[in-house]
Amino acid sequence: MTNPTFINPYTDFGFKRLFGTVASKPFLISFLNSILPDHHQIADLTFKNTEALGETIDDRKAIYDIFCESITGEQFIVELQRTKQAFFKDRTLYYSTFAITEQAKKGKDWHYQLKAVYCISILDFCFNDTNKQVIHKVQLKDQNNQIFYDKLTLIYFEMPKFDKGENELTTNLDKWLFYLKNLKDLQMIPQVFDGNEVFEQAFEQAKIANMNREEWMRYELSLKTYRDNMATQEYAKQVAWEDGLNQGIEQGMEKGIKKGILQTAQKLKNLGLPIQMIIQATGLDKNSIEKL
Repeated sequence: MTNPTFINPYTDFGFKRLFGTVASKPFLISFLNSILPDHHQIADLTFKNTEALGETIDDRKAIYDIFCESITGEQFIVELQRTKQAFFKDRTLYYSTFAITEQAKKGKDWHYQLKAVYCISILDFCFNDTNKQVIHKVQLKDQNNQIFYDKLTLIYFEMPKFDKGENELTTNLDKWLFYLKNLKDLQMIPQVFDGNEVFEQAFEQAKIANMNREEWMRYELSLKTYRDNMATQEYAKQVAWEDGLNQGIEQGMEKGIKKGILQTAQKLKNLGLPIQMIIQATGLDKNSIEKL
């Protein structure tokens, strides 16, 4: 098996190395600008403490967050969600309130004017399999489907549904999604990224060979956590599948037995036996036998 060239961005270390350090700030700005409308394009940003988001220990095992602010005051929460959780959408909305409430200013001069808040979730799972859409942009709308409030935006990327190949990447966002989904499996930089300075630097930042020993050890620990989580998730799926299979077998057996009893009752009825005798022989009620 060939040793990997690039880090896995779905690990905590990988995600933070690519998007959550001062050195990787240009990559995060490029990624965000590929999503944002023209009036919220970012020139520069500062990282903020993710503890303000109120995460639990369990959250930190499956969710890797970056919290930052643009020079014009817009707030951004960028998160990588590894596994599907109950009430995930509720949790995203809940965390967005921390980016809202911390804008409050003490004193009488504040009039509740807020800067825009964006919560961007990169998901390693799908909401469902029926909708093939990769990107979901959510805002508050009124009963006429008109934007009622445009300062809170939730954006979800269902990464398993992104299936564009190298030759199909037409936008900067396409390239970032391709980069995130395929990075760990690539051995070299695809030609489509040639001449793009930001992406060339992003690939250099992602090279395992460019890490020092301490960084490599931290990455290996993060990779172990990632693999443990994957194994736990696969085990849970297997148990659920086996439980469903066993339940299906039991239900099938019950259905087969019931069908056999009904067929026996039908034959006895055709032979002209009294209904009372058929009831005693099959255990069926009078109404069921009369319907045969």
